[in-house]
Amino acid sequence: MKDQDLLNGLIKNYYLNTKSKRLFLTMQKLKLIECPRDAMQGIHDFIPTEVKIDYINSILACGFHSVDFGSFVSPKAIPQLKDTREVLDGLNTSDSKLLAIVANERGANEAASFERIDYLGYPFSVSEEFQKRNTNSTIEESLVRVEAIQKIAQKSNKELVLYLSMGFGNPYGEEWHPDIVTGWSEKLYTSLDVKIQAVSDTIGAADPKGVQSLFETLIPSLPGVEFGAHLHTVPENAKMLIEAAYNGGCYRFDGAIKGFGGCPMAADDLTGNMPTEKMLEWFDEKGIVTGLDMKLFNEAMRKALTVFP
Repeated sequence: MKDQDLLNGLIKNYYLNTKSKRLFLTMQKLKLIECPRDAMQGIHDFIPTEVKIDYINSILACGFHSVDFGSFVSPKAIPQLKDTREVLDGLNTSDSKLLAIVANERGANEAASFERIDYLGYPFSVSEEFQKRNTNSTIEESLVRVEAIQKIAQKSNKELVLYLSMGFGNPYGEEWHPDIVTGWSEKLYTSLDVKIQAVSDTIGAADPKGVQSLFETLIPSLPGVEFGAHLHTVPENAKMLIEAAYNGGCYRFDGAIKGFGGCPMAADDLTGNMPTEKMLEWFDEKGIVTGLDMKLFNEAMRKALTVFP
């Protein structure tokens, strides 16, 4: 009996130690990115600059790894974000890194001129149609842009975050297969040294099985790449998709409070962003520490309700 008790104790300690190590390693790797830029960009009525600044500052206080705060694209394309420079001037200092979206070399050069900005984000689509809609270029032309933007980023001591748009399918009837995504991902890494790649759903086409399977394929095949999940979804599917991505080995997640926003270039109807609060609920349920200040996060979530219509 004593031998069995000893064995049970050893098994329990091994389980707890293994679980603790996994949670610690996850906490070390886990990167949560809040995306007010994505939440705001498709809203028709202009949000006053001072309101944007106040809201983003509330997010910067929470402890996110990064905040996707604005974009340096043509005001004709995204009029809501025409005040990104003014917004940047009003942001408080924070441990959170700042990410700005760019669509070409001009925007990359402008974003790179700001010391506060850490990351340049570029939407590279595995869908030819969406690449044309989003950046007015073909995929091949987009590759040339990525090369130029990467050089700008490296010269300016920034990092390039590349979004694999339409990474889980597209609404245009174009061919899609996991091998297509993997092929582009490998090319972007081996040819252009793109080390941060966020697989982006864009239209809410992803299902849990497909999400887990794709990350299980991508992550072991390209260990030099940090893969992220930028998912658009309805709230009731959020936790299933986060669990699928996490179980597939993904530890980098984009979200937007209350799921506000979506990509205005993707389709006629916007599919909302991954609700950040749903992500946090799932991590809490699994005992995974995020490091966020939840009191300040709840304040930012309350503020969001006054920002968005």
